[in-house]
Amino acid sequence: MKKVITLCLFAFIMVLGTESVTAQSTTTTTEINAKAASKTKALSKYLKISKDQSQQMYKAFQVFGKQNATLTDDPLSKEKSLKAANALDDKIKEILSREQYELYKEQTNR
Repeated sequence: MKKVITLCLFAFIMVLGTESVTAQSTTTTTEINAKAASKTKALSKYLKISKDQSQQMYKAFQVFGKQNATLTDDPLSKEKSLKAANALDDKIKEILSREQYELYKEQTNR
């Protein structure tokens, strides 16, 4: 009987732990989306980009945010973060015109 009660208690604790882990990942996704939206909105006004370009940039910022959210402070993560930043830069270079990209670089280098 004690084993059954212990097993039920253990299962209950595992369910509670799973819910808190799910809540943390949802918050991270929400934060990533919010940051991507704010960056896109600010750059949309500054660069005067089309709605299609704006949507593409939002998706690029989302991907970048998700890649960086999983990284830690070890040296390999810094290398992965640099690769992600370079991939973001390449993607934005594809999305924007030459003049818009130059304005984007000026804005981000401040």
